[in-house]
Amino acid sequence: MLLAVREDRQGRTTARVWGRVACAWAVAFAALHFYWALGGNWGLSVSAGPLAEERPAWFVAAGLWGVGVLCLVGGALGWLLTRPWPRGRAGRVVKALGWSVCAVLLVRGVAVEMLLLTDAAGRAVDVSPDQRLWTLVLWNPWFLVGGLVFGLSAWEFGRAAEGAVGAAPSDGSGSSSV
Repeated sequence: MLLAVREDRQGRTTARVWGRVACAWAVAFAALHFYWALGGNWGLSVSAGPLAEERPAWFVAAGLWGVGVLCLVGGALGWLLTRPWPRGRAGRVVKALGWSVCAVLLVRGVAVEMLLLTDAAGRAVDVSPDQRLWTLVLWNPWFLVGGLVFGLSAWEFGRAAEGAVGAAPSDGSGSSSV
């Protein structure tokens, strides 16, 4: 708990909330994918269409188990973004990965939202009205929220690094000089 708390430039203690939210977001999405991979159906049929009913091996392996594992990796990244700034290359990698996940999730959410709202694919893509509705009001906003929380956690992680660069070691009294 102490490691997840830092003092900002005004001397106020703030928790690394966004990294925790990013971690929880990713773990929740992983749990949903594992539920589907184990045979659960809630929400899958209207998001994946015929794949949900046919469940080909490649879809279960890559689209459900694989994405679930990738989400757990994202959860670990969210957790790393709550930790104190590591020095050197490791800190820069964690921050860059946070911003990269932010970008991927935002681009995915915005791009699919725009494609569905503008009907850019026309009739070339068979999207049922239920799939369109679930994607517009649940799945794409879910990706947008994930992108925002990973972006906010990467930003907060970077701010902590800026504060740590000029900070003198603390004398244990809870105050540090900047």
